[in-house]
Amino acid sequence: MATLSTSWNISMSALKADQAALATTANNSANATTPGYTEQAAIWQQADSIEVGQQAVGGGVMDLGAASQRDLVLNKSIDVQTQVEAATSSRLGALQNLQATFASATTVSSAGVSSSDGGISSSLSGFFGSLEQLEASPADVSIRQSVLASASTLASSFNDAASSLQQQQQSINGEVSSVVTQANGLLTSLAGLNAEIESQDPKKDAGTLEDQRQQDLAALSQLLGVQQTTTEKNGIALSTADGVPLVEGSSALTLSVADVNGATHIYQGSTDITQGVLAGGGQAGGMIQVANQDIPTAMSAIDNLAYQVGKQVNTLNEGGSDLNGNAGGAIFTLPAAAAGSAEAISVALTDPSTLAAASSGEGTADGTNAAAMAALASTSLGGLTNLTPANYYSSFTSALGSTVSSVSSTNTAQQASLAQLKNQQTALSGVSLDSEATSLETMEQAYQAASKVFTIIDTLVASSINLGIETAAT
Repeated sequence: MATLSTSWNISMSALKADQAALATTANNSANATTPGYTEQAAIWQQADSIEVGQQAVGGGVMDLGAASQRDLVLNKSIDVQTQVEAATSSRLGALQNLQATFASATTVSSAGVSSSDGGISSSLSGFFGSLEQLEASPADVSIRQSVLASASTLASSFNDAASSLQQQQQSINGEVSSVVTQANGLLTSLAGLNAEIESQDPKKDAGTLEDQRQQDLAALSQLLGVQQTTTEKNGIALSTADGVPLVEGSSALTLSVADVNGATHIYQGSTDITQGVLAGGGQAGGMIQVANQDIPTAMSAIDNLAYQVGKQVNTLNEGGSDLNGNAGGAIFTLPAAAAGSAEAISVALTDPSTLAAASSGEGTADGTNAAAMAALASTSLGGLTNLTPANYYSSFTSALGSTVSSVSSTNTAQQASLAQLKNQQTALSGVSLDSEATSLETMEQAYQAASKVFTIIDTLVASSINLGIETAAT
């Protein structure tokens, strides 16, 4: 009877283990399309052996529950790669908008004639071209009016570019604020999940709670660059790239956004974490790089171009004679320094006769001063790093284009790397309905076999109890 009882216990443990495995397989199949769900596997362990007489007999199988098939190192690698890819992706989109500001749109008429609708490059060309016409006909009032009109177009081109950059910067600042609001929500959620997970047995898998935490980490990685550290009881701690805490146990720290001298800054309490966010990546890191670095660099370049061209033209016009024989005045209104010139530049003259086309003391038929102003188009200016105005602008736009191209190439490589990591994650943690079907069939067969053994043992036990009465085992 002892041997039959032992066999009965073994078959019972097999039935329970097979039944648990069937439930796990069914659960996997039911959640195959659930976002973030990690495939689970039944965990079995050999039970302690039993002494029967002087012989050790196996104790069967123990069901230890189900464990999610996750690789924490792989998941963390995906989060890190997500952060760097999100940073370059958000920066690339903003840079492409920035580049579009300086692309002179060209249209082609039905007659096949191309024309530009404006832009700094074409406005510079138009302005200096009108001065060349003034050189040839210095007394022509209509040409003089044309010079003022082209000067106004040039000033408007600078104004429009500056306005566009300011609008882009404001838009990015708004996006950063939105990202920080979303990040705060995820940090709070992660802290709550930490508390739930840490309250459970640290030796066991927390299942769907860990799935939800990983989903939140993946979403947070899109927004913000963070460092992860595993703590006791299966918890995690989060901080910025330079170590400022964001989540500690069940506590989440709140982030905020502020404008500091025109630049976007992110704070944790009173601590400025902008540099850590910038270094960490995520959408916030990429957008801050554009708002605080790329756009100010572009603004500085067009400010300098507007200031240097306007200043040189003003100096020459002030040194010449107008149609009335008087000294010329400043053609452009400019601030005292280059900063803000693109936004502030405007045409100061309204009377075309006050253009000083002639050199000082020469008659109205003289156009040498207009020639000198027109020659600025091909003059290397010290304030423009010894480049002509057109070459300075071309150098700036070329550098911007190179930056866009470089960021685009980097982002493409990062996307490929991220896709590869996610494929590895899917192979390990994703649910394959084909595999689950095979597992289901195997577990059903194992359950049927254990059930058969149990039935036979039950019959034998009944026969043993009812001695003398023969009982058939089926």
